[in-house]
Amino acid sequence: MKSSLWLGIKLVFVKEFTLGLRFKAAWWAMLMFALTTLACVSMALQGAPLEPNLAAALLWIILFFASMAGADRSFADEDMAGTLPTLKLYGAAQMVLWGKLLYTGFLLLCLTVFIAPLFLLLTGAEVVLGGIFLGTLLLGTLGISAAGTLIAALTCGAQVKSGLFSILMLPVILPVFLPAIFLTAGALGGGSAPVSYLIGMALYDGVLLMGASVLFDYLWYED
Repeated sequence: MKSSLWLGIKLVFVKEFTLGLRFKAAWWAMLMFALTTLACVSMALQGAPLEPNLAAALLWIILFFASMAGADRSFADEDMAGTLPTLKLYGAAQMVLWGKLLYTGFLLLCLTVFIAPLFLLLTGAEVVLGGIFLGTLLLGTLGISAAGTLIAALTCGAQVKSGLFSILMLPVILPVFLPAIFLTAGALGGGSAPVSYLIGMALYDGVLLMGASVLFDYLWYED
């Protein structure tokens, strides 16, 4: 049973990755938003260093809204193409959920790995606490991936997907978003960075993952 579950997750991930390589719409949307925002920030600063608290908030705003351009497409493309019923017929709920969540997480992690160093370079911010900084980026990316995949499933079939996705996404991800900004500011030298905040982010990410796993069964088989 476990081997079949992992095989199903792998197949869904490979399917998503193959489609992503073929069409690249979500990849380019996320990348262009992040690069455009970074270019605007760089030109506005004109070489002046950015204060740590402001830099932390700006970094997470860029990552959050850039991820919105890709995370909401987890189920939208299949819904528009009319292939979602076929996926429901052949794919078990947990396989589809974790396969898509793994792909979304991989996509957002690649975006973060590309954007974060570039952001630090352009804003002149210096990382003081490397472990806290990396841990915050990792947990923040995981939280956005979990919330984004679940809400993409919830809004699948809605006439105004992007607007509804944004409205539902922000309050769900806020408990990750706010401590992530606080911890990032501390990691950049803007104050303290308590490990308890990092633990709180990890616990909330766990709640999001468990909640997504439980709710997705009802969403997947509701028809």
